[in-house]
Order: sequence, then structure tokens, then C-alpha cells
Amino acid sequence: MSEFQMLDRTLAPPVQPLARVALPAAEVLHLPSGARLHVLANDAQPVVRLQAVFRAGKLAEPTPGLASITARMLLEGTTTRTARQIADEVAFYGASLECDSGFDRSTLTLYCLTRHLPTLLPLVLDVLTNPAFPEAELQQLKTRTIQNVRVERQKTSYLATERFNELQFGADTAYGRPFDEAAYQSLTAEQAREFHRAAYSLANAEIFLCGDVAAERDLVAQAFRTDALAGAALPAPSVVLPETVAAAPDRVAVPGSLQASIRMGRLWPAPTHPDTHRLKLLVNVLGGYFGSRLMRNIREDKGLTYGIYASVAPREHGTSLVIGTDVKGESADFAVSEIELELRRLQEEPIPAEELETVKNYLLGKFANELSTVFEQCDKYKNLVFLGLPADYYTQFVQQTEATDAETLQALAQQYLSPAELQVVVAGPAAGV
Repeated sequence: MSEFQMLDRTLAPPVQPLARVALPAAEVLHLPSGARLHVLANDAQPVVRLQAVFRAGKLAEPTPGLASITARMLLEGTTTRTARQIADEVAFYGASLECDSGFDRSTLTLYCLTRHLPTLLPLVLDVLTNPAFPEAELQQLKTRTIQNVRVERQKTSYLATERFNELQFGADTAYGRPFDEAAYQSLTAEQAREFHRAAYSLANAEIFLCGDVAAERDLVAQAFRTDALAGAALPAPSVVLPETVAAAPDRVAVPGSLQASIRMGRLWPAPTHPDTHRLKLLVNVLGGYFGSRLMRNIREDKGLTYGIYASVAPREHGTSLVIGTDVKGESADFAVSEIELELRRLQEEPIPAEELETVKNYLLGKFANELSTVFEQCDKYKNLVFLGLPADYYTQFVQQTEATDAETLQALAQQYLSPAELQVVVAGPAAGV
């Protein structure tokens, strides 16, 4: 009779060190149109993702709101298909097609089964090259967007984030400019056409093809070989960031609100900075996971909120640290003081070895989990392309995360986490109410 060893559930299972990490090598094809085609092949599942990414975000728009409305109008009809026909064709093949606009770029994304890619590729090209910008749909889109923003601007969280970005990056930059309802309402179909002709030229495009795509690579390369718009490559945009950011608390009054939203932070070193991986570790100790210091203090000990976070938001021309939470209106000042207390603790006291090991294991385990599919691997690869990162960026992340000690993190906290250098925004009831 065999003996069974009882499992001691009071002991956590051992943590295995993460092996060296290397993203799958991407094949890069330079097409005659000027586009680059990046191919990451993985036949584990018969699915494919095709993304066409253009330098057509807010940074490139000549008029506020034009990048967003142009991207969203691409699916509202072409010269050969109505919006309904586009949606029906995509749905018939069980696919997904969407276009999103961000600060730096705009992206058209197709998900489909590999066997349907040859059928859906002409639709993708039609959407990209022949948008009709129909007037009725344009007006409906403007109305819906303005109504949605009005609803959002009743929320303290939206107002705090909007004001924080404005103070961090400047109201006259794409990263900090608030939504302008009047400017958005005045946008015309002709403006969208002109912006589309300039910004959606394949000369400005990065095409990413990933999944079970080995047999489809040449088909996609041929499809994007010729630029139907024949536009010139747009110059790379830039953002002039403020030299200093006012650290005085900024309050956005929301009459009648019982809740206050807090946003704190500062401009942060870019991902190319030599300390970027160590700083990521530091920020996660502060507020990057459920057991972080901010969560233990503000949520667990004080009961002020359901959640609080600290994260780094990297963009191509400006990165920021953001600490955010929502609390009762009367607790806002106390919450800010407790956040500042945790910042000072990181500056004054070395992180205990057990806590540091826990955060390292969390970060590395989360990273390994984020590489579980070829789509996630492609997303990591896109960061290398758009943020100008070295090929061994993620290998360095693993190595530096494992090697960083408490003394190094304390020195970085003293350099970057001084409460006096953080912008504070509180949106909620007026002070004293």
C-alpha cells in the first residue's frame, strides 16, 4: 500500500525563477508603398490579427477632435459599402473590425479565422482607402460623442483625469488638451477627408500580422504593396512639455457631489531611461498590485476607498506617473496626506526583503502571463517599435527586476517621489462643503 504525503496548505508553493525572456522574432518586410509589414507567425490556433497603425492620433490632427472623428468614421461607410453592409459582412464571418484613435496613433484592427482572411482583406482595404464620410452618419456621431462627454463630465473621475493631464502636459498640447465641444461640433466631412488623405497614407503605416499567418504573409504584403492614397510621409510630431509643473493642489468643484476623485503624479522618465525597469518595480511597491502599500493603507487600514493605484502611462513623447483613487468628499484631504505619507516612507525606509521579493515575483509572474498568446507577444513587440526600445528591453526587465535591491529603490524614491514635486488634483465638493 503506497503512502501519500499530506499537503501542508499553510506553506505557499515555491516560486520558480523566470527563465530568460525573448520575444519571438518578427519578420519585417519593407513594402513599395512605404509601409512596413511585421509578421509574427504562430500556428497554435487558426486565428489571425491584422492591424494597420498610422501616425494619425491626436498629435497629428490640425484641428482638435479630427483624429478621433476620422478614425470612427472609417466604419460608417465607403464608396462601395454602407455601414450596415460592413457590419453584416464582418459578422457573417464571425470576425471583428474596429478602428481606434489614441494620442499618438490610430489603429484599424481585424480579428478573424485564418481561412477567412483572404475574403475579408478586400473589405479592410476598402475601409482604409475609400471611406465616404457620409454626412448623416457624421452628424449622428458628433451628437453621440458630445452627449457621452457631457455624461462623463458629470463624473469626478473624468474631471480629475482631464484636469490632471491638462496640468501635466499643457492645455495646448495633444496630451493635455481637454475635449472642446464647440470645435468638435464644427468639424466637417471635408476636413476628415483631408486628414484621411494625409494621415492614412501607407507611407505612414506600420502593419502587424500575427497568428496562424505563414501561408497568408505574401497575400497581405501584396494587398498593402501599393498606396491608393499616394500621400507623402507625415513629419514626426513632437510635444514640448512644460519645464516645471505647479505642485500646488488644484481643485475642480463639482457641486452636489458626495465623492471626490484624486489624481496625483508628475512627469516621469521615458521607457528608454536607464532606470525604467527599477522605477517600474518601485511604482508597483507603491500602488501597482492588490497588496501594495497604497492599497493596504488607504483601503485596508483606513477604509477610504474600494481601490487605489499607482501606474506609469508611457506615450511616445511624454510619460507620466499617475496615482488615482475615489473617496468620500470629506475624506479627500486626509487621503492625500496618507498618500504623501507612503511616499515619504519609501524615501526614508528601505523596503523589507520579504515585501520586495513578493513584488518582484508578482511583476515577473504577471509579465510571463502577458506573453501567453501571440497577440500579447505582438503587443509587446509593438512597444519596441513605437517607443524606440532596444531588442533586449524585456530581457533587461527580467534581469534588472531580479537584481534590484532595497537601497537602490530607496535612492530612486528620494529622487522621483518627493510629495512636493507631485501635482495634486481633487475633483469633488467644494472645500468646506
